[in-house]
Amino acid sequence: YNMIEENQTVISQFLLMGLPIPSEHQQLFYALFLSMYLTTVLGNLIIIILICLDSHLHTPMYLFLSNLSFSDLCFSSVTMPKLLQNMQSQDTSILYAGCLTQMYFFLLFGDLESFLLVAMAYDRYVAICFPLHYVSIMSPKLCVSLVVLSWVLTTFHAMLHTLLMARLSFCEDNVIPHFFCDMSALLKLSCSDTHVNELVIFVMGGIILVIPFVLIIVSYVRIVSSILKVPSARGIRKAFSTCGSHLSVVSLFYGTVIGLYLCPSANNSTVKETVMAMMYTVVTPMLNPFIYSLRNRDMKGALNRVICKKKVFFCL
Repeated sequence: YNMIEENQTVISQFLLMGLPIPSEHQQLFYALFLSMYLTTVLGNLIIIILICLDSHLHTPMYLFLSNLSFSDLCFSSVTMPKLLQNMQSQDTSILYAGCLTQMYFFLLFGDLESFLLVAMAYDRYVAICFPLHYVSIMSPKLCVSLVVLSWVLTTFHAMLHTLLMARLSFCEDNVIPHFFCDMSALLKLSCSDTHVNELVIFVMGGIILVIPFVLIIVSYVRIVSSILKVPSARGIRKAFSTCGSHLSVVSLFYGTVIGLYLCPSANNSTVKETVMAMMYTVVTPMLNPFIYSLRNRDMKGALNRVICKKKVFFCL
């Protein structure tokens, strides 16, 4: 498992400890996680397909939502298949290169979710606070620019952390007490000086996580104050149901991520870190399709139209 190089043992692969589940409950949790993962994949795929097929959904909000669904699908797929495989296998090893690759894509799609949630909050803010100017403000050019900018920034951010991690040495200990190659777990195993990495995590984490979170909260404060100025019971109910569902996803995602990466890791137990990671890697991507679609009249209408088209096609 190890390579000898210049009298120093260098790790060529890591062992993922997985989740702290008693062996008698292993199959039960495997079935639970498999069903959650399949629900995530199916739910997000349906959203992407519906938005592509139905021209009524070719609007700024659904452009962001289709990208969010793609991001959720990939984000969950970065960790879940490996976790499920390790729960069924005795071999829990992951190659060094595979570990860094997993970390890169985990950061990429996690950050992308953060940026897309900001774009969606801004879209709702413009729609509710400036309804007459919505079409001119949320032009196709601006929407595509926001999506492209999100992808570019997250790609560079993920690459920065991956390159900084690649320069570290890993010596004796190669056991990761987690179900994926988490950045903080890897830093604890390194036998190099990790101060630069920790500083970059803190500074970039502040920019990538805290600023988007604050922007989303500001958007929703403005939305709520705008709604309350026009006291229509039906309008208030509709807006609060939309905003409430969005804010519940935002709170779950940002609450666990900020708690995990921007709070001192010494205070977090391994079990607590793992549970918090499960919340935003498994639960949030699974909930998003339900929150954004099942309570959404446009998505239900699109589903009915697509099904009706298929029926007509088969009748012909």
